[in-house]
This record gives sequence, structure tokens and C-alpha cells, in this order.
Amino acid sequence: MKRLSMLLIVVSMCFTSCAAHYGLPQNYNQNTTEVVLTENNFKVVNIAKGEASATYIFGIGGLAKNGLVAEAKAKMLQSAGMEGASRTVINELVEVKTSGFLFFFNKYKVIVSGQIIEFL
Repeated sequence: MKRLSMLLIVVSMCFTSCAAHYGLPQNYNQNTTEVVLTENNFKVVNIAKGEASATYIFGIGGLAKNGLVAEAKAKMLQSAGMEGASRTVINELVEVKTSGFLFFFNKYKVIVSGQIIEFL
């Protein structure tokens, strides 16, 4: 009976995985632009979003966490279409989702989103 119990525990641990998600307004990359929105001289145009992910097998592979954030932010700014207009991104949100299978396989996904505003 002990062997069967141990076998079931080992088998169940081999087929389990876990995932964690946290999305907090964090400023991984320091911006020096300051926008003061005290007057009603702007309108919200759109929402921009960029994603980056990395996979680690036995802890090897992928990019560093700040590299993923920078890549996701670059994709967000590219999709924002701000060239030639008086627009900026506000309310940036960095979300990080991690999932894995024991210590063998881990996947990190970073999503950066923000609102695009245009000054009138």
C-alpha cells in the first residue's frame, strides 16, 4: 500500500503545473517624459498593447525579465502609431504571467498596455 501511495504521489507531481499572474503599474523602464493632464485639451484615441514571451528549459533560454519588458514595450509603441501626431501613451500597465512544469519547463509572458491620448 505504501508503494502504491508513493507511486501515485510521484505520478501526480509529474503531471502538475502551476501558473502565476500579476499585473501592477510598475515602471521597469524609467521614462523622463512628464505629461500634465489638468486641462481638457486631450482625447483618448486608442489602447495599445505589446507582448513578449520566453521559454526556459531547465532554467536555460529566453531573455532576462527586463529584456522581455523592453521588447513588449517596443511592440506596444510600434502598434500605437504615434508618428506625425501630438500623441503620447499614458497609464502604462506591465503584466507578467509565469507558468511552468516543476523545475523543468517555465514560460514567462509579459504584456505591456497603455492608453494613447492625442492633444487637441
